[in-house]
Amino acid sequence: MNPITVSIVEDLDEVRQALERLIRQSEKFYLAGSFNNAELAEKNVPLQPPDIVIMDINLPGISGIECVKRIKEKCNDTQFIMFTIYEEDEKVFEALKAGAHGYLLKKTSKEKLLEALEELHNGGSPMSTNIARKVIEAFEKKDRPAEEVDSLTNKEKQILHLLAKGFLYKEIANQLHSTRNTIKQHIHHIYEKLHVQNRTEALNKAFPRR
Repeated sequence: MNPITVSIVEDLDEVRQALERLIRQSEKFYLAGSFNNAELAEKNVPLQPPDIVIMDINLPGISGIECVKRIKEKCNDTQFIMFTIYEEDEKVFEALKAGAHGYLLKKTSKEKLLEALEELHNGGSPMSTNIARKVIEAFEKKDRPAEEVDSLTNKEKQILHLLAKGFLYKEIANQLHSTRNTIKQHIHHIYEKLHVQNRTEALNKAFPRR
């Protein structure tokens, strides 16, 4: 199995170098590129599009959010995960709207970051717990598609609630005494029933205004 290719866009040397070491030390990943500003990333990432880009928000010059927009136009298959200190609602939703598929805070542990990258590559949308909560709170303003949500089994609803809390597939499997593959199958069925493509869209439908 080929390693998952990852590029990093981070202006702080110590953070960028720590991420580089983390990726290089894992057999599951391959470091495709590392850049300290958005301009370099926008120029070089599309030359050999990676599977995943780890993107900081607060970059000198062009912001990480704008960088996601620009690169995404040229790299349709590349997925983006924000890796930042920002927890403000505005930043979170700007990043998701720009095309980010995940949102992690820099206090995330190394182990959980690697798990999140793998989950992202496998179709998930990893988010830090408090970020996922913000997404749910925003979605509570929307109307409820009752029939679609009610079509979920109790197990599927339980899994969806754990997804909403920001848990990764592996962590959900541990809590429900199941396997990661079984959880992935359940989540696939959830997405089919709700007619959505990812966790963010699923939470949008499942957690409307009460």
